[in-house]
Amino acid sequence: MKLIRFGEAGSEKPGVEYEGVRYDVSGIVRDYDEDFFTEGGIATLQEKFDPATAPRVSDEVRLGAPVKRPGKIICIGLNYQKHAAESGMDVPKEPVVFFKASSSIVGPNDNIVIPKNSKKTDWEVELAVVIGKRANYISKEDALDYVAGYVLHNDVSEREFQLERGGQWVKGKSCDTFAPLGPYLVTKDEVANPNNLNLWLTLNGKKVQNGNTNDFIFNVQEVIAYLSQFMSLMPGDIISTGTPEGVGLGFKPPVYLKAGDVVELGIDGLGSSRQEVIDWQS
Repeated sequence: MKLIRFGEAGSEKPGVEYEGVRYDVSGIVRDYDEDFFTEGGIATLQEKFDPATAPRVSDEVRLGAPVKRPGKIICIGLNYQKHAAESGMDVPKEPVVFFKASSSIVGPNDNIVIPKNSKKTDWEVELAVVIGKRANYISKEDALDYVAGYVLHNDVSEREFQLERGGQWVKGKSCDTFAPLGPYLVTKDEVANPNNLNLWLTLNGKKVQNGNTNDFIFNVQEVIAYLSQFMSLMPGDIISTGTPEGVGLGFKPPVYLKAGDVVELGIDGLGSSRQEVIDWQS
């Protein structure tokens, strides 16, 4: 299934996109949050959703992020061989882990706001994993059993905040609008192999990222199992698995986002999104 959330920011309702048509399922489930995943909400939807009777939703209605404010967004840095090379950094021996504030989440086609005092706002197309049930100390062989689905994520990053302001990556990752998610959460049964998906990003119509998750240093199963050794992975939590080569930081000279730019990105089977870049306003 393809799960969507639609409506004005802060007032989104749960929906489903089925055969290219959007439907309102707020009469079946409350929202796509921790309780939804904990209580087996995907199975409930699969049983009760009927496109013949569900109310339709216009394509003109705004889409929000397909998961309501998750407990945490955990990100993996330098997780593609070629991206590590373009960043001039050694291939990590263990996953590089950082957090991204959930307040940075916006819809897939909402604006990216360049933060106050920013000089180096950058783009990153990523495959994100949504956890479906609590995971502690699991093996990589069992890891996919804990996945609810997958979602497209633009891990927008302010490189000066990230790399030059005390070494805490979270500062460069957590500004408002820095986590466009969606258009939808695709349940895991529709993704045959998350470790072999094409992903791309364009800046003003020019393709700057064009990779495949088969270039992962640590694949999806390894990342989930690894994180579960250090923290409880809770239903609805999001794990963003890293970006391929082609980020602005890697250009010579570097290229960063400015007001008026348009970023578009996509992943096989997970849809595409589009964000316009605007300046911060007081």
